[in-house]
Amino acid sequence: MARIEACIFDAYGTLFDVGAAARIAAGEPGAEGWAATWPQIAADWRRKQLEYSWLRAVAGHHCDFWQVTQDGLDWALEAAGLADPALRARLLALYWELAAFPEVPGMLQALRVRGMRLGILSNGSPGMLRGAVDSAGLRGVFECLLSVESAGVFKPHARVYDLVGEALGLAPGQVLFVSSNGWDACAAAAYGFRTAWVNRDGAPMDRLFGTPGHVLGDLGGLPALVGSA
Repeated sequence: MARIEACIFDAYGTLFDVGAAARIAAGEPGAEGWAATWPQIAADWRRKQLEYSWLRAVAGHHCDFWQVTQDGLDWALEAAGLADPALRARLLALYWELAAFPEVPGMLQALRVRGMRLGILSNGSPGMLRGAVDSAGLRGVFECLLSVESAGVFKPHARVYDLVGEALGLAPGQVLFVSSNGWDACAAAAYGFRTAWVNRDGAPMDRLFGTPGHVLGDLGGLPALVGSA
């Protein structure tokens, strides 16, 4: 089996905590009326964001990820009975300031010490990815920030995974693709990537057309996994 030359990460939910926007806003002054419902708002927001990306991919109606992020939030707020333009604006602003999960900086540094090439492959638009990387203090860590906008379709279309080989000049078997989205890890495995699913919530394996090669509880164990591969 080919040696792993690069680790490519999904962004949202894998490196960056997508629940942070609602969690932070719920702790701010004036949030008392809805603070107890923030976990449901965050879950609905993320679910509809992803559902809209899949539906647009299937229907051939592509837009950028910022649009589906706004549309998903609007659905989640309406479902919670919250018609509050100021809250909507605050949540969207916080989405540009998502923190990385606590283990991410140390994990990335350990991979860099090993000489691993690092990149991101995400549904996020180029501007969103630059903003996330900068706000998390990770500028300069990644060789490439690959957005589906270059393919014109959302994951898990194979054209998206093609972007990695085009950017890095590597065969799929030389790439370890890492995602917290089970469906993304499954599709990447079927594409031919070596794969690690970061199953933070202990969810069941998705029944799809590929199966990730490794399952991790968080990203802390990734350098050891790469070292043993």
